[in-house]
Amino acid sequence: MQHTGSRLDDVVLKLPLPVRRRVEAWADHVETLLSVHNPQVMARLGPAAFRGLFLRRGRRGPVAMPAHHSAWFDFDYPKDDPQLAALYEKAKRLQWNGSTDLPWQTSVDPLDPEVPLIEAGFLPWDLIEQHTGPLEARTRMGLRHKVTAWMLSQFLHGEQGALMASAQVTEATPSMDGKFYGATQVMDEARHVEVFQRYLETKLEHRYTINDNLYTIIDGLMTDGRWDMKFLGMQILVEGLALGAFGTLHKMTAEPLLKELLRRVIHDEARHVRYGILSLQRLYTHELSEAERREREDWAFEVVLLMRDRFLAHELYDEAFAHCMSRRTWNQIMNQAPGMQTFRQVMFQRLVPNLKAIGLLTPRVEAHYARVGLDRYFGLRSTDQLEDDALLAG
Repeated sequence: MQHTGSRLDDVVLKLPLPVRRRVEAWADHVETLLSVHNPQVMARLGPAAFRGLFLRRGRRGPVAMPAHHSAWFDFDYPKDDPQLAALYEKAKRLQWNGSTDLPWQTSVDPLDPEVPLIEAGFLPWDLIEQHTGPLEARTRMGLRHKVTAWMLSQFLHGEQGALMASAQVTEATPSMDGKFYGATQVMDEARHVEVFQRYLETKLEHRYTINDNLYTIIDGLMTDGRWDMKFLGMQILVEGLALGAFGTLHKMTAEPLLKELLRRVIHDEARHVRYGILSLQRLYTHELSEAERREREDWAFEVVLLMRDRFLAHELYDEAFAHCMSRRTWNQIMNQAPGMQTFRQVMFQRLVPNLKAIGLLTPRVEAHYARVGLDRYFGLRSTDQLEDDALLAG
């Protein structure tokens, strides 16, 4: 008996391509929203999800996001956190110039099999070829080029989100030493936007629009008035996602300019995650009420699942595969892609221990993480306990 999903795919595939792409996207977005089980989290994410998934604001040029938060001033200028002060000193020592400290003279040929951007086994070719037919070696190299461009494009868009969020965090955090360090992160993120944009435009010559789910998360963080939620969302979750993705790609790529670019960015990102851990540990373990902490636990869990399940390169699907397979089939293929599976594993190696370090992995929510198979990461060390070389190793 034919599966209901397969029968539906057969019907959808008969629609004109532009219509089908819109219908499939909306169905996928509805499924995304239905996957959020906590009603309080849905109420928080709902407006951002509507703007990101259905209005597709991220694809419409410049976007205004209203920011609702208080800026904290302290005219006594206290030295209020020695650990953040030490992180500030480290950040000042390790600044680098994206224009002059990278070997931009390196020639990059995305189709050169001798210097591949990503490993050949990143994509499940046997599953793809069931729908495309046999692919020549050069076509496969072209698809690896596109996958790399898609990943780096999302890095670029995420770094712009981090640039804006870190500027908000700098003014919103009540800690003076936190403000000093936060200012260095604003500089870091500007540099990251600069180097990813330059690499995409001058080396890969291809850039994708922001993923709708990534836009939803950034929108939700930028418009949330609570300073700690900006820390939690950006410094712990999005930066943790970035560390996993950067580490995976750094390990996979043989292209020397990209490898060096990622190495430098990973060192910066490690400081950013440590900033989040130092800033949130005491607040979440000693200062928030039980109800406030529970809300953050539930929100973090739902966003972790969103990041696990919904970054499936739909922008690449629309460009190169919508004519030969359904969006549902593409989702299944990407979920089985070896490269994406490796990325998710490294991502959770970073995210789950960091959530535990700040007090958001209590026995109440441990059961939720165990139910989706993430309990194997409970005993790993958080980012503030790891050396930078360990992060580069993936």
